[in-house]
Amino acid sequence: MAEANKTYLSEQGLAKAKEIIARYPAGRQKSALLPILHLVQDENQNSLTTESMNYVADLLQIKPVEVYEVATFYTMYNLKPVGKHVLEFCRTGPCCLVGAEDIIAYTENKLGIKDGETTPDGEFSIKCMECLGACGYGPMMQVGEYYYEHLTTDRIDHLLSEFKKGNRPVEESKLKF
Repeated sequence: MAEANKTYLSEQGLAKAKEIIARYPAGRQKSALLPILHLVQDENQNSLTTESMNYVADLLQIKPVEVYEVATFYTMYNLKPVGKHVLEFCRTGPCCLVGAEDIIAYTENKLGIKDGETTPDGEFSIKCMECLGACGYGPMMQVGEYYYEHLTTDRIDHLLSEFKKGNRPVEESKLKF
């Protein structure tokens, strides 16, 4: 189970987790798994460890394997440390038809990393994803809650520069959770 005396949530995070769990009827606390995993990931350098997943299992009173199977299925959970900015590129057919592969290769070359890697300074990670649901706006990438569409090499240069400065360009659509 979770490492003794180790918490993976701050006091505020634990209060939020308890509020989320309380939304569900007794015996149905597993329904809170996805948002609780997000909380734990957000408070632990944007990644989940086996120990932090065991903590979630203890918190929800479920088996650790029930947490692992969810965390390993969804690409929104990081099972290893990632950069401050995770560049998630759509690599499916519609985006590839309009140049996604070239944009991904350009970004990999610019940052000196490949899909699944993180820059040595910890600023950027690249993750190639299956469909991100913006088929008419490719090539595109998601960074956090924002979609960046109709990408070109110039737009990639601009976005990387802004992210590096600590800015979050918000001219694009924000996901609604």
